[in-house]
Amino acid sequence: MTGLKRKVLKVHPQDNVVVALTDLKKGETVQDNGQVYTLAEDVPAKHKFTETALNPGDPITMYGVLVGRAKEALPAGVKITVGNVKHAASDFQLAKARKTAWHIPDVSKWKDRTFDGYQRADGSVGTGNYWLVIPMVFCENRNVEVLRETLMEELGYGRPKKYAGFARQLAQQYREGADAAAILETIYTEDTGDNTRRRLFENVDGIKFLTHEGGCGGIRQDAQTLCGLLAGYITHANVAGATVLSLGCQNAQITMLEEEIRKRSPQFSKPLYILDQQQTGTEQALITTAVKQTMAGLIEANKLTRQPAPLSKLCIGLECGGSDGFSGISANPAIGYTSDLLVALGGSVILSEFPELCGVEQEMSDRCVDEKDALQFIDLMRAYQRRAEEAGSGFDMNPSPGNIKDGLITDAIKSAGAAKKGGTSPIAAVLDYPQQVSKPGLNLLCTPGNDVESTTAEVGAGATIVLFTTGLGTPTGNPVTPVIKLSSNTKLYQRMPDIIDINTGTIIDGEESISEAGERILNYVIDVASGITKAKSVINGQDDFIPWKRGVSL
Repeated sequence: MTGLKRKVLKVHPQDNVVVALTDLKKGETVQDNGQVYTLAEDVPAKHKFTETALNPGDPITMYGVLVGRAKEALPAGVKITVGNVKHAASDFQLAKARKTAWHIPDVSKWKDRTFDGYQRADGSVGTGNYWLVIPMVFCENRNVEVLRETLMEELGYGRPKKYAGFARQLAQQYREGADAAAILETIYTEDTGDNTRRRLFENVDGIKFLTHEGGCGGIRQDAQTLCGLLAGYITHANVAGATVLSLGCQNAQITMLEEEIRKRSPQFSKPLYILDQQQTGTEQALITTAVKQTMAGLIEANKLTRQPAPLSKLCIGLECGGSDGFSGISANPAIGYTSDLLVALGGSVILSEFPELCGVEQEMSDRCVDEKDALQFIDLMRAYQRRAEEAGSGFDMNPSPGNIKDGLITDAIKSAGAAKKGGTSPIAAVLDYPQQVSKPGLNLLCTPGNDVESTTAEVGAGATIVLFTTGLGTPTGNPVTPVIKLSSNTKLYQRMPDIIDINTGTIIDGEESISEAGERILNYVIDVASGITKAKSVINGQDDFIPWKRGVSL
């Protein structure tokens, strides 16, 4: 689809605010779908303006749902801001009937498509083949770092030292008498030389080290939750096996981890080496044993090769971060269409970030196939909001300064756009963190809105690819799962090409429809899943891993 770029967009017929798709000037008159709007003040692109005059307390509606209320009298054509609008969202309750009808997209062109993945004994198929080194407790982080220093360079997994040559250049200038002013004027020249060794294990994509700050010192439930998350990574389709380091006396005991592994994989058969430092003794004994066992595991992992698998074996996590006023009308609905395509093909999808479903709870609960799941979703949302309020916060505090600056002024506006990532398909299951996906279709997973915590959780739940939309730009990645970045606007794609994989600003620019973008995204996913294309997060070595402790994190 091509055509003239629209200047404004009324997202839903029931809305009383309109999105500026380009910078609008005071006094300017714009038309869209037969409606004429006159701007009472300047309205930057991504922001919203009032369609008609509003009185104090009047509802603000966008995406067809309540997203705020006017704090004061607002004339038609003025920009809505945190100063003149306050957060508001509709109440919700368990409906008597399920609303699971949806328009199933045509997937005939993908019916016989496959991707080349790593097939595991439990029937899952990975998009990568990684070895993990995991501490049971933060006390072991140093030993994990020793293993990283020992293994990475020698086995060919070291990253090119991209800026080392530049640092050497500056050091040499200083030795030759350059002062601070001269150093600051030096222009960076990229060092194109690759100073890394060739990989010893060609079929192993990497060794990943999941250091964290948990395992002890908190409540026992924190330890159990952490073990559940770590078990999710160990049993993950993208993981070949793991080396685990335990101190021995921490809350997160080895038996707890083994129990969580059995919950997720009763017939677990991957190589798993667990060492207890207090039993092993010296650092030398611990490290040399860990190195030998890891090498033995890597030899087994290297025997695996990519094999064709149906698209139904894909599990995609849906994430957003650094969102802007275009996210909910370009990138999010685009991956929502991709989600619908994959669900129609029998695959699995994960939608998380519960603070960013505030205001659309009724729709999401109504879409649950099972009434028990609908009730669990409602209970989880209410409990989460209650905990946030008890801590002196609330979902209304979720939008970040960057969100607000770029047009997302209430949590309900942000949430209504964020929910578009989940498409329109029925909700197959509602999961509480750190549960794992066990059903095909759209799964809701309770996580915070924090980008890294939520992405970490989605992968722990089984996501083998993550689609991550952004309007402002964020480098978030994951140790074992490719995180594909999609920009909501073309300017971001052009400004940060080193971290953005796909541009959906084409929708805003009038060059492509949401469905066309969604299909393009699915084709890209298949290439990444097959190892044909590398996500920028993988190229950049963006291995973010932050477990959620279930405290109040928005």
